[in-house]
Amino acid sequence: MSTWLITGGAGFIGGNFLRLLARSPPARLLVFDALTYAGNLASIADLVDGDTVRFVHGDLRDTTTVDHLFAQHDIERVIHFAAESHVDRSILGPRAFVETNVTGTLNLLMAAREHWARDGGARRFLHVSTDEVYGTLSPADPPFEEATAYAPNSPYAASKAAADHLVRAWHHTYGLPTLITNCSNNYGPWQFPEKLIPLMILNAAEGTELPVYGDGMQVRDWLHVQDHCEALRIVLERGTIGQTYCIGGHNEQPNLRIVQIVCDLVDQRLARTPGTARNLIRHVEDRPGHDRRYAINADKMRSEFGWVPRFEFTRALGDVVDWYLSNDHWVSAIRSGEYLRFYEKQYAGRLRGAS
Repeated sequence: MSTWLITGGAGFIGGNFLRLLARSPPARLLVFDALTYAGNLASIADLVDGDTVRFVHGDLRDTTTVDHLFAQHDIERVIHFAAESHVDRSILGPRAFVETNVTGTLNLLMAAREHWARDGGARRFLHVSTDEVYGTLSPADPPFEEATAYAPNSPYAASKAAADHLVRAWHHTYGLPTLITNCSNNYGPWQFPEKLIPLMILNAAEGTELPVYGDGMQVRDWLHVQDHCEALRIVLERGTIGQTYCIGGHNEQPNLRIVQIVCDLVDQRLARTPGTARNLIRHVEDRPGHDRRYAINADKMRSEFGWVPRFEFTRALGDVVDWYLSNDHWVSAIRSGEYLRFYEKQYAGRLRGAS
């Protein structure tokens, strides 16, 4: 049996993708994750059996470890999720983003090229990226599409753009069978709680202030993680080698509206007076270089594969609220001291000075 390598498989999107594959495993699934702040083995522990689904703790920056993976396993597919992915963290400490997202991707590409050239066979390397590589949009601009020029504005976006370029170059120069996807903002269960939606759910439930950057009118296109994972499976199996596919939710929402919806849902679930959670909203100093709008044109996914997102946003967001309120053990475990130190550094000073 061949092996599919899932890098970052203990993270939010990678873990949800693993759950999709594990329903009917197409191969042995090898999960490779460094278990940094965003990787949580507890999120996938029920899937790991040591045989069909095996976990390997390691770092993509370690070339010896990466090469060993390919030498020891008949890896037929690579699904590359592993990345430093939080914009705020990239502003505070950009070096880790370049080391992981750029150097880590380079190491993976080099190992795949060496071992796949030697072994032959039908291989595929799927690189999972972000819409942030395209920069920012004005309200009247058309959504991003596959031909949109790259214009990353944050250290995170720049590091992902560099990784995208490496993947594309390895296809055109060496013939590596690569695919690239660029997705919009994901939401769903098992997301690390410093991201917008889980942060607001948990703070609202606890009666803690809800920090909203600037005027809160930054627009994002929201995509349920299960819709994203289903699209990735389609691209992995049916996508044209060397192509890029944009995956979006067709659901543009300003951040403030997202926070307000979450507030109302939490108040409903906890049988509180309407408006209780909204009173916790605090507008804080905007982060540097905050992109104003992202949007994805996913027509290529629809026209080539018939894929469209199937989750209705408000209903699905209610399910996500229920998940976080019902999984206190997981939430408590992942909200470690390291996470709390980041939260204090990022938001506490701004909240103290907010009106």
